[in-house]
Amino acid sequence: MAQCEQGYLCDVCGEEVAGIDNSDLYLRYVIGELDPEVLHTTPERHLRCNPVVAQFIDHPDFEAVEVEGMFDCRTLDEAFVNERRTLISRGFERLLQIAATGGDRDVTQYPLPEAIAKYRGEEDPSEREA
Repeated sequence: MAQCEQGYLCDVCGEEVAGIDNSDLYLRYVIGELDPEVLHTTPERHLRCNPVVAQFIDHPDFEAVEVEGMFDCRTLDEAFVNERRTLISRGFERLLQIAATGGDRDVTQYPLPEAIAKYRGEEDPSEREA
């Protein structure tokens, strides 16, 4: 296959990242950790090729990842772990939703609402007073 016909290649294993639901790049974008301005220039990797992030995905469609060493979520602050697990799992769910629609929507609409607000320089909608 010609290089121009390939999708993004994982900078860890070198294999093609075939779908958005397996993309560490888009997960980080969706949760607000990757500025949209660098989305097209940032290296891609499979979710499983970034275990420090993947260990926080808690979803029945994702086989759990364990990390050994100082970045093992089992050794981190419980409140931090719960916050990360909630955010990253929501991001993974969003990737599944995008994949289910064939990615037909505007890429600026991919992120979670609070990430869109962050990218626009607005107040986080979850922090607004009722």
